[in-house]
Amino acid sequence: MLEPIALLATATLFGGMMLYSFGFAPLVFTSLPADEAGRLLRRAFPHYYVFVLGASGISALLIFTADPLSAALLAGSAVGAAWARQGLMPRINAARDAGEKRRFDRLHRLSVVINFVQLGAIATALVRFL
Repeated sequence: MLEPIALLATATLFGGMMLYSFGFAPLVFTSLPADEAGRLLRRAFPHYYVFVLGASGISALLIFTADPLSAALLAGSAVGAAWARQGLMPRINAARDAGEKRRFDRLHRLSVVINFVQLGAIATALVRFL
């Protein structure tokens, strides 16, 4: 019974990340002035990372006995979300606040790379359900 729940949790995680990354965030930047968009996303990202952390962690726990590799991929995604929220995001915000554009751009690119790696790991876990 845990595998179908793990599948639903993992699919919800993947869909939520895709919607946020390719729907919500771009929509905010095309709909609002840059300063307002930045403020809104700064408030939204902590919640995004909590969602990714929680859903990844739950999915990892639910699938652990049936597929340890998928559980490890999902747990890695949870760790990445925790680090991005607690370590990387404050540094990104500090660079933006200090007007350090090059540092901000570098840190932001790192956050995007982490997000894509997480999406790849989660997609791999989803495919392994087949």
